[in-house]
Amino acid sequence: MPATITPGTDLVQAYLAAWNETDPAARKAAIDAAFTPDARYVDPLADVSGTDGLDALIAGVQQQFPGMEFRQIGDVDSHHDVCRFQWGLGPAGAEPLVIGFDVVAVAADGRVTTVHGFLDRVPA
Repeated sequence: MPATITPGTDLVQAYLAAWNETDPAARKAAIDAAFTPDARYVDPLADVSGTDGLDALIAGVQQQFPGMEFRQIGDVDSHHDVCRFQWGLGPAGAEPLVIGFDVVAVAADGRVTTVHGFLDRVPA
């Protein structure tokens, strides 16, 4: 039986770093470091599997919101191999335009295996 991992702030920071990386090669490396090869990401607007699908999704979000960055809002709540956290997307140092929270399942190796995303505030 795999060891139970208690994910926390370090995992969330690696996760958000992947979403914030704009250089394609560096983003791919960040995704590979933070996510399992078969990771699934699902939210009200997307449902992708695998690191290539995730890379395409992140590139699309970056194109839609150029110059914006993801940042953690508040604390990470975690137990066993699951964590949840709130995030904001907006200009650096300014009020986020988009706010959501993600529930993340973590594999035995400490990487993200599943993300269930929820959007609390989205611009019109």
